[in-house]
Amino acid sequence: MLDESYYRKTDEIISRYVRDSRSLIPIMQDIQAEYRYLPPELLSYVAGQIGITEAKAYSVATFYENFSFEAKGKYVIKVCDGTACHVRHSTPVLNTLRNELGLSEKQHTTEDMMFTVETVSCLGACGLAPAIMVNEQVYPAMTPEKATALIEDLRRKG
Repeated sequence: MLDESYYRKTDEIISRYVRDSRSLIPIMQDIQAEYRYLPPELLSYVAGQIGITEAKAYSVATFYENFSFEAKGKYVIKVCDGTACHVRHSTPVLNTLRNELGLSEKQHTTEDMMFTVETVSCLGACGLAPAIMVNEQVYPAMTPEKATALIEDLRRKG
C-alpha cells in the first residue's frame, strides 16, 4: 500500500494533462521520472482518473520496455549488450558489477535501494564500446576494473 503522498503527487501530475487516453503515456513517464519506477497501484489509479480500463493501462505499460514496475535504486546502471559492446567484452563488466553489488540475473536492485543493474540492447554509443550508463551519464571504454572503481566512487557519494 502506497503512502497518501504518492496519490497527491500523481494528482498533481495528472492535472497537467487532458483527462483521457491520449495522456496515459506522458502521465506514466512523469510518474516514473518521479519515483524511478511505475508503482502498479498508481497505474490503476491513473486509469480510473483518466477514464480508461486498468487492462488498457497495463497493456500500454507492459508494451513499452521503458516502463518498469520494479522499484529501482538511486543509481540505475545500464550495461550495453549490443553487438559492438558485446564483442568488446561488456559481459565481464556486467559480471563484475553484479559480483560487486551482490546481484544476479534475477535480482537487479540492491537491498539498500542504492544500485540497480540492467542490461540494454543498445545505448547508441557504439563508438565508445563497451559502454555503460549510470542514470543519464555514459561511461565509455568500460572495463571490469573501471566498473569496480565507479561503484566505489558512487558509494562514497552516497
